[in-house]
Amino acid sequence: MRWFVVAFVAGCWTLQQQSMLPPQDGLRLGAVALTLVALGIALWGRRLHVVLHGLALAGLAFGAAFCWAAWRAELRMRDWLPATLEARDLDVRGVVSGLPADAATGTRFALTVEQGDAGQPLPRRVILNWRGAPPDLRPGQRLTLTLRLRRPRGLANPFGSDYAYWLLAQGYGATGYVRRAQGPPQDASAERLAWRIEAVRAAVRDHLRAALPADARFGAVLTALVIGDQRGIDADDWQLFRRTGVSHLVAISGLHITMIAGMAASLAGLLWRHSFGLGRWLRRPLPLWLPARQAALVAAVASALAYGLLAGMQVPALRTVAMLCVAAIAVWSARAPPASVVLAWAALAALLLDPWAVMLPGFWLSFGAVAVIFFAARPGRDASTEGRWQRLRSVLAAGARTQWAVTIGLVPLTLLLFGQVSVVSPLANAVAIPVVSLLVTPLALLGAALPMALAGPVLAVAHLAMVALAAVLGWLSALPWAMWEAASAGPLALVLAALGVGLLVAPVATARARLHGGLLMLPMLLARGPPVAHGEFRAVMLDVGQGTAVLVRTRAHALLYDTGPSYASGSSAGAQVVVPLLRGEGVGRIDHLMVSHEDTDHAGGVADITAAVAVSARSTGAPAGHVLLGSAANDWSPCAAGQQWEWDGVRFTVLHPLAEQAQQAAIASNARSCVLRVDAAAHSLLLTGDIGVAQERALIDRLPAEVLRADVLVVAHHGSGTSSGAAWLEAVRPSAAVFQLGYANRYRHPSGEVWERYGRAGVLRYRTDETGAVTMDTAPGGFALSVFRQAQPRYWRARPPAPR
Repeated sequence: MRWFVVAFVAGCWTLQQQSMLPPQDGLRLGAVALTLVALGIALWGRRLHVVLHGLALAGLAFGAAFCWAAWRAELRMRDWLPATLEARDLDVRGVVSGLPADAATGTRFALTVEQGDAGQPLPRRVILNWRGAPPDLRPGQRLTLTLRLRRPRGLANPFGSDYAYWLLAQGYGATGYVRRAQGPPQDASAERLAWRIEAVRAAVRDHLRAALPADARFGAVLTALVIGDQRGIDADDWQLFRRTGVSHLVAISGLHITMIAGMAASLAGLLWRHSFGLGRWLRRPLPLWLPARQAALVAAVASALAYGLLAGMQVPALRTVAMLCVAAIAVWSARAPPASVVLAWAALAALLLDPWAVMLPGFWLSFGAVAVIFFAARPGRDASTEGRWQRLRSVLAAGARTQWAVTIGLVPLTLLLFGQVSVVSPLANAVAIPVVSLLVTPLALLGAALPMALAGPVLAVAHLAMVALAAVLGWLSALPWAMWEAASAGPLALVLAALGVGLLVAPVATARARLHGGLLMLPMLLARGPPVAHGEFRAVMLDVGQGTAVLVRTRAHALLYDTGPSYASGSSAGAQVVVPLLRGEGVGRIDHLMVSHEDTDHAGGVADITAAVAVSARSTGAPAGHVLLGSAANDWSPCAAGQQWEWDGVRFTVLHPLAEQAQQAAIASNARSCVLRVDAAAHSLLLTGDIGVAQERALIDRLPAEVLRADVLVVAHHGSGTSSGAAWLEAVRPSAAVFQLGYANRYRHPSGEVWERYGRAGVLRYRTDETGAVTMDTAPGGFALSVFRQAQPRYWRARPPAPR
């Protein structure tokens, strides 16, 4: 069973790596072939050697998973919005089917589409933003709306999150916004169980919010512990939880569900054994109808399922509920399967329901943590002869061993997925687990069930406990060695680290074996990014939407030019795109952060980047002390023409603005943009910010021709018609030009005239909204440009031809 599930997981994962889905005819043939193989194994499997039988089962599982995931993906993508309906007004009737979340730009919510304009094939589920939404918007309301929709799409960058994949996994066929509502809402929550559950979740959330003060810092954490809605947790608090390794506790974790199920089982078993106090009036006591143990199993599964549904049934909840169901069935039928078999059945159930979960961090961390606990568990011993203090000491020792095993066991996965791991996690969890699991979570659940008058004091105690815990976590987080960061390692380092973990946490491992285990983990712990030769550079022009961000690396230094925009969600390109790239490439320090000017599409990510990564030097064309430059606004120096430095044989030169123009608020921000030239031995890159034609002309008049010529040009102002004059193209003469811009942006960049001007000049044109991130690697024999969507094609990503 275990190897069958491993092969099934591998099949689902392999499908998600494909550049296109297999044709339907191929899927049908595959299903027929798998059916024949299954029949063959059933009829003649016992005659095969045990190894051949195992390989046949593994092959069957792999093929079945691949076909299953492909078929599900085909159905999902068939439901995506047709491209012909993008950016059009669509009249739609549907039901709010998810918890609305308030943001600075409006209210975000899921809508199940029931009816659209006649003849229009619309997705069944869409996710919308509604500026000016009614304050009483709730799940289960039927609305008639006029919408603007577009197909699922996300940014495409190395190590960055993929929003399009998330939309695919969640079953959303389009995103969009509400233009207007037509008529009042109608209540439809009673029509479907899913809508009724979401309505209950909304009612519980409202109850918790009303019972807590409006300024309760951790009110959103208490809400997350009850209903799994984490969207209200502040970014600074998430940073605190990540640095201390307790993020798993600020959610509906398996530990919480197991605890609730255990309490429900104990209570149900006790009451059942006593027939709820009605035994003397019953003809036949309840235990004679059904043993108390089995009644307790029913209560445990029912409570776990109810809590999981209330929490939105995310991967940790799904895994725990599936494991409890499997274990309950086994106990009910008087079987005792190994814990690893129970875990395997849970993984199989999770992937049958959601084959996309195999690419999500929660799947691997959730199942990985439980697998490590099972692997590292020591055989139980008879505690009947031990005294109370001995039993307590044994429990504490077992808890410490478990926490050690989970911490060490998840290091390879955590580094692979996030590029960092919390060193203080064992200490933080030793404090946080009992506080959150035994105090905060039960009180939050109790507060959700109590009437308002009693809920307030109960939730106040839970909140006070979180405040005290945050103080301890804040102290641990502030330690300079709290986090360990490493670049993304290759598969060999990952395999060695996994073997090392096995030796470190094995219950019977010797000291020598554990030493060897630690050595095997070193290649992953000490991994560094792809090397850059002396005298050369690598520049990554990131896909940040409508904005600019370029990372330039030499052999031992890194410069970041602009930080991308801030997003309507409250996050920024700095947090979602730039920081993951820095961690993936092993860049622990930015030697120079240059923000060309203060516009939000260039400076929107400053705060998130400086909070996550150390910065040695900062320069900008923005006025001194500008709010977008962050809390250290006065530490920024002006960038001015003539500034020059060299790193590892690569020369950096600031060409604009003039010293008397830098940081002058009276001058338009675009006109003050820092223009930076990067020169390797034979090739160059020119970064131009948002300068306009007037600044281009001034540069042409002031500088020698050879100073302006560059191999690759990052086009000024995202291809706006106010820049990229004909004289500028003639002066720079780039071989390639990169337009950093957002898909279907409201400014309609690039200008058609500018786009054609580059084409007529014979310049290779790259658009980050079409190509994803564009990477330039220089070498003595030439330079190479690679684009992310073509380098890592996936079936859910559009990838138009590039360059054009």
